[in-house]
Amino acid sequence: MLRNRYIVLVEDDEIMGSSLLQRLELEGARVLWLKQMVRALGAIRTPTKPIDAVICDIGLPDGSGEELFSKLLGSGTPPPFLFITGKGGIGQAVRLIKSGAADYVTKPFEMSVFLERLSLLVGNHDKPLQDDDFPPLMGVSAAARRLETLIAKAARDSHHALIRGGPGTGKDLVARRIHDLSDRSAAPFVSVNLAGESDMEAALFGPGSGFDVVGEGTLFINTLGKMTEPAQRQLLDRLGQGFDGRLIAACGNDLEALIAQGSFNPEVFYRLARIEIPIPPLNTRPEDAVWLLQQLFHKLAVRHAPEVEGISALCEEAVRNHDWPGGGRELRSRLLRGLGLATGPLLQPSDMFPERLAGPDDMLSLAEAREAAERAQIIAALDRTNGQIGEAARLLRIARTTLWEKMQRLGLSGP
Repeated sequence: MLRNRYIVLVEDDEIMGSSLLQRLELEGARVLWLKQMVRALGAIRTPTKPIDAVICDIGLPDGSGEELFSKLLGSGTPPPFLFITGKGGIGQAVRLIKSGAADYVTKPFEMSVFLERLSLLVGNHDKPLQDDDFPPLMGVSAAARRLETLIAKAARDSHHALIRGGPGTGKDLVARRIHDLSDRSAAPFVSVNLAGESDMEAALFGPGSGFDVVGEGTLFINTLGKMTEPAQRQLLDRLGQGFDGRLIAACGNDLEALIAQGSFNPEVFYRLARIEIPIPPLNTRPEDAVWLLQQLFHKLAVRHAPEVEGISALCEEAVRNHDWPGGGRELRSRLLRGLGLATGPLLQPSDMFPERLAGPDDMLSLAEAREAAERAQIIAALDRTNGQIGEAARLLRIARTTLWEKMQRLGLSGP
């Protein structure tokens, strides 16, 4: 993936820079190593050849990675940036991601994880943009970063896998990411969505479909919970006969209930759940909802509403507090509708949520507004502290027992 790629490395630390340079060149990349912001600014603005990616440390001797990126944004669209930051600079890195940077890694990092992120960034840069293209990453929150770790581990494994999550959480994107990062990436990725198939057995086992064409690649079965009993039996038979490829399936969060009802074979679940990847709903990741809004806005506004220049702070807050029952697909749909309704230079809450203007009876009471604000802040604090209630209580400046009581009242589960 990195062979013959032209990469600019902006890193002033001799040990870190030498290590990255050596490994990138071993991967076949051509690397320009720069140690100062001022030199990097000129080299990236007027490159001798197209730049595939920039690897940039947050801290530089004559400025910062953020300052470099901001200056480049002022004169055009910079190449994809992968920032390197210490734990204390995560907030700054997240801010840069929201401004259009591609990704970040925190020190210390495993070289394999770093190379996976960089390869994904470079590969995604090559793909033509489409209106329905979602970002390859899952977000900027701690929960999204944990999900990225699970994806990387699943890509290094060869066992079948099960992806779980509600509507619009990006289960298909996760499956594709696992395939693209795995050793099977050169083989086919075949997707079968059972929700749209009238004859599931033909779609999976018939000539020219599913198992017949996947070879040593990845077969992705979406909406696994809708699989009929005959198809389940045939799936187990097919896996028992030996399967050269890899099976990744996706389902909602109701599979155990289907098993308890007797409508789903537990053996299918056991064969797939050796690697299980749960995707947390978007309403528990408000920072990711805002990040996704900004990522999609950059792609969609230029095509559908070039006169809309940005997103208002009020609109971002509305997105942060929405429940998102339809996940990322709902967010994209609301954004497209909002771009069509917008009358000013900034996207407003009423553009994305016009139902809120239906009448005074639809207004939240002050008590309801306070509860919604409390819920959003608690979720954000828990996300930032990886679910540590004591640390979250410290951030919110309340007692641990008070936070626990509020979580119980608001229906937020503890760790």
